[in-house]
Amino acid sequence: MRCIRVHVTFYTKPGCHLCEEAELMMKLVQEDFPLTWTKVDIETDDESHEKYMFLIPVIEKNGDVMLYGSIGYADIIDLF
Repeated sequence: MRCIRVHVTFYTKPGCHLCEEAELMMKLVQEDFPLTWTKVDIETDDESHEKYMFLIPVIEKNGDVMLYGSIGYADIIDLF
C-alpha cells in the first residue's frame, strides 16, 4: 500500500499543553507516515488568533480544519 504525502498547517501557541501533545503525536505519526507540517503561532498572526483562539491546537489541510482540541495518534493517521 502506498501512502500519499500529507502536509498540514498546525496552529498552536506557546504554553498550550494540548498543542504540545498534538505535536508529539504528529512526530510519532511521522515515524511511519509521510507527514509534514507548517507551524503557525497564533499569537504572532492576528488572523489566525481571531479564527482559532478557542480551538487550538488546530490541524488544517488544504484550508479545511481537520482536527482540533485534543488530538490523538489515531486521529492524525485518519488524515491519510
